[in-house]
Amino acid sequence: MRIAVIGAGAMGSIYGGHLSLKNEVYLVDTNAAVVEHLQKEGLKLQENGTDNMYYPKAVTSTEGIAPVDLVILFVKALFSKAALSGNKGIIGPDTYVMTLQNGSGHEDILGEFVPQDHIIIGTTNDNGAILGMGYIRHGGVGETNIGMLVEDTGKFLPKLKEALDSCGFVTTIQENIKQLIWDKMFTNVSLSAVTAILSVEMGYIAANEHAWYLAERLVREAAAVARGMGLKADDEKLLAKVRTTSEGSPNGVTSICADIRAGRKTEVDTISGSVVRASKKCGVPAPTHEFVVEMIHALEGRPKN
Repeated sequence: MRIAVIGAGAMGSIYGGHLSLKNEVYLVDTNAAVVEHLQKEGLKLQENGTDNMYYPKAVTSTEGIAPVDLVILFVKALFSKAALSGNKGIIGPDTYVMTLQNGSGHEDILGEFVPQDHIIIGTTNDNGAILGMGYIRHGGVGETNIGMLVEDTGKFLPKLKEALDSCGFVTTIQENIKQLIWDKMFTNVSLSAVTAILSVEMGYIAANEHAWYLAERLVREAAAVARGMGLKADDEKLLAKVRTTSEGSPNGVTSICADIRAGRKTEVDTISGSVVRASKKCGVPAPTHEFVVEMIHALEGRPKN
């Protein structure tokens, strides 16, 4: 299979590296220094205490490259449209585009480039961290879940599962991928949002009654929206999971909180913002989420000291 992985961060490198074992893989990134290093030295993944080398074709531009079978997006969601626009040449009539990004609603952007039956939505429990230039820690192998929001008319998902599994991933094709994505998102729309606004670590949310009140309200509101969309959502089970996550990672820093602290744009529009968009579609109000989205965007725009 010919595959382009856009984004040579931790996760893009893990997937691009492993898939290059049995596929023709282009690892695309706009950081020229990273690409040059990968071209000269290869990609090093620290896995189970051992350094393993991989050699995907690293490029800063896909100009002149023929359309590929699969594009995998591993950029931040707010850069998805720009990333796909800048690499339109590798997207042909038979190309599938897959996102394993955080949040929900990515199909709205992907749908501008490929038809709905060529969009693959997924989640991954693999994790990684950048240790240095071209050096990534693959922290653990988890399940990769993939699915479509419409019928898989081209029968591509079984082929993709085989390609992923043969390169070391553990893949499950999900009939209701939207349910799985929302199940994963409840923690993000509560912990990520509140930790970002308060600029605190994850453990603070469960430990402080006022912070927990905010998180609980966000969970209950999102659960009501999910049910309005025809999905399953048990408030008490979801709250128990969020509390366990908060207590189990007392020093954890969510991605939105880290971005706000660093003065970067966040992915709030595909996390809390996706609840807001869904609420408008199904008619279930989500005023707390609307407030959270505006608050986080306000924090993004603060003057830098």
